[in-house]
Amino acid sequence: MLDGLQQAAGAGHVRDGAGAASLANVRKVFGGVVALAHADFELRPGEVLALLGENGAGKSTCVKMLAGVHRPDEGSVRLDGKDVVLRSPHDALANGIAVMHQHPGLFPDLTVAENIAIGHMPLTRLKQLDQRRIEADAARLLQVVGLDCAPRRSLGLLRSSEQQLVEVARALSVDARVLIMDEPTAALSRGEVERLFAVVEQLKKRGVAMMFVGHRMEEIYRIADRVVVLRDGRQVGMAPIGDLSPADAVTMMVGRELGTLYPTLDPPRDTIVLQADGLSRRGAFTDVSFDLHAGQILGFGGLVGSGRTEVARVLFGIDQPTAGTIAIDGVRHAFRSAGAAMQAGVGYVSEDRLGQSLVMDFSILDNASLTVLRQAARHGLISRDRELALVEQPLDRMNLRFSSYDQPVSTLSGGNQQKVVLAKWLATAPRVLILDEPTQGIDVNAKAEVHAIIADLARGGMAIILISSEMPELLGMCHDILVFREGHVSARMQGKDATQQSVLLAATDAAGAARKTSAADAVAGATDAVQAARHDPAVRPPAPRRSLFRREFGLVAAIVAMIVPATLINPRMLSLANIDAVAMDLALLIIVAAGQMLVMITRNIDLSVASVIGLSAYLCADALHRFPGLPLAGAVAIAGLVGLGCGIVNGLVVTRGRVPSIVVTLGTLSLYRGLCSMIAGGRQISTEQVPQAWLDMTAIHVLGIPVILIAAAVALALLAAILQRLPQGRELFAVGSNPAGARLIGISSDRLVLGAFACAGLLAGLDGALWASRYATVDARVASGYELTVIAAVVVGGTAIRGGAGTITGIVLGALMLLVIQNGLTLVRVNPLWLQGVYGLVIVLAISLDAFVSRRALRSVTERTAR
Repeated sequence: MLDGLQQAAGAGHVRDGAGAASLANVRKVFGGVVALAHADFELRPGEVLALLGENGAGKSTCVKMLAGVHRPDEGSVRLDGKDVVLRSPHDALANGIAVMHQHPGLFPDLTVAENIAIGHMPLTRLKQLDQRRIEADAARLLQVVGLDCAPRRSLGLLRSSEQQLVEVARALSVDARVLIMDEPTAALSRGEVERLFAVVEQLKKRGVAMMFVGHRMEEIYRIADRVVVLRDGRQVGMAPIGDLSPADAVTMMVGRELGTLYPTLDPPRDTIVLQADGLSRRGAFTDVSFDLHAGQILGFGGLVGSGRTEVARVLFGIDQPTAGTIAIDGVRHAFRSAGAAMQAGVGYVSEDRLGQSLVMDFSILDNASLTVLRQAARHGLISRDRELALVEQPLDRMNLRFSSYDQPVSTLSGGNQQKVVLAKWLATAPRVLILDEPTQGIDVNAKAEVHAIIADLARGGMAIILISSEMPELLGMCHDILVFREGHVSARMQGKDATQQSVLLAATDAAGAARKTSAADAVAGATDAVQAARHDPAVRPPAPRRSLFRREFGLVAAIVAMIVPATLINPRMLSLANIDAVAMDLALLIIVAAGQMLVMITRNIDLSVASVIGLSAYLCADALHRFPGLPLAGAVAIAGLVGLGCGIVNGLVVTRGRVPSIVVTLGTLSLYRGLCSMIAGGRQISTEQVPQAWLDMTAIHVLGIPVILIAAAVALALLAAILQRLPQGRELFAVGSNPAGARLIGISSDRLVLGAFACAGLLAGLDGALWASRYATVDARVASGYELTVIAAVVVGGTAIRGGAGTITGIVLGALMLLVIQNGLTLVRVNPLWLQGVYGLVIVLAISLDAFVSRRALRSVTERTAR
């Protein structure tokens, strides 16, 4: 049968007009390496095609061809039997092709509703974002995928499995006629998988053509109608699912007969290595007790969020218990950190391989030695020889496929990456090894190898806790199983006696079983509700609870706390003249800070802003000196154009030259300042050399308010409206929140980054004109060193250095806080030389506060979810 299927694979099965989408004899080469050759299959309406293959077989390349990320070197992509060229993910989406990616390309700083709608956000008649419709659609889609979550909640506060469901909802939001699912179940619990499969059944009835990429054979054979098998970049088989047994499919994938996926286990020893007695953590789990023997593999089963991972985190010292004890080899321990657990002989392989277990830019050797760096150091310096001595044996034991220890771990397949993680922990020689989803997202061959390694470790006497959402893995790899439900152990069973049914019954309650029985009906109703929501503007989801602890409140409190004592020492602090002066300085600072915020939102920085202010200030003042009849608007326009030009130069070098922004703008900081010095030639433009109307421009007041402050407020209000009410504004946040994810869904990242730099330059240029009018005397040193104040205002105001987060309100309060500090220190006669030090201290405190608030919010959501 295999020979017949392999012959069929190369016979050219694509029929014009037969499939909604297809790859027709496609070939793709990367750097001389053939990633895909002769891929030739179709996706038919109302059918699921499963794409099988090991990691590196070419599955992702097929997905990216259909998604518009890559274009074929030979052959073609076809829609409805016609050749098309998909130049970007946006093109694919416009043609009705939606993708659920293996690693969700989501944006943690945006809301759940914005993540679902990003890239195709509905607009009102005034071309603004239709927030009501966005949230109504999101609420219904979340119901479809079974996620109980407020649409306005920040996505970064959700668990990884919940984020995967948001990815599913986003794919469903476009009413696609072709849906590609790239390992969508990798992070989902069994109940969530059931919900997804019920959605797939409804989509099949609606005639959607689907492709499912996965490694779990039981899921493939449950959901697929046809199967295509890839090996080493070539299509080696294609058949109806009923014509190809799982064993034959695995043989075709690996090119040889594969031994049993689950090796024979030796019986555990009598020695008790770990004891947990009455272990509890408030809001997560209660009264967990068990003994773990040497050579034993103890399984933790249950739904995601049932307490499995939470217990593991306590055993490894990441979280601390509120009750109960832990003993290793009979010695009680109270782990206050992961380091303390490691010293006691506990190792922990996290379920998040990419986010928590590996540094993707590091080499194999660097990653493998992370847990033993102190032992690898000699006189405080890392010794490569010691590193190799510590990790070479664990790495050799993994049977890695690699070219050298210096190879970046990001270039390895998922299975080999997981082996590096295992080697990293084996280097610590642990007595207890906790494995959380150790085979998640790796192919069947690598999975068998990892299982063999785990069994071999147990034979050597290591005590192992295995957490898995894959029922066959749990049953096939564990001596004993603890089943968790809602934070407590609901059942204990021996592996040889356990069945899928018994584990599921223990993991779910009767009400849950009843809900699962009616899942398809619920999905059908929810799907209809989504359609209704799209046409019912009155539908509005409930708003989430607002947190009372906000950074803005903290800034206001800090400002008041500084004003009060400064006023008691010097009452001039609250005099009208002083307030007026601070208000005008505030206007100058917030204008340029707003531009800096735009740049930092995109995960960049502009160190040249002060030099741009200086150059534009001098050039506009010099123009007025040389041409006294020049209108004031003309001088302001000159400053704005100078700033815009500088911003575009910065943005082009960053986006086109792919040079880090900190390097680019550090260079242009000196370049623009040097250019200003050359033009000035040591000359100073004073008040007598410019028209009086120019000096009066920023001194005008309307109803007692400086006109310069009004202009700044108008500019910031316009900017806030763009960021909050236009698709481009939300996409700007998306670029900073997840640059790779933004490109994956067709957002023009380079254009947005260039626009951010251009806008920052324009605002700095306009600020230069206002600066020249406000301070009258202008030379080449204008605003020298001002970039620190600008960056401090933005950071203190809550704009994240990592990108993706920032508010106009925040930068106004951040700027006001710095000016109050400056003004207060001056009035109480503190040495001005201390000011820069104070600014630096404020930045450190602001970043620390931001980290504290983020941890507090995440902890609150985690505890609420567990409860």
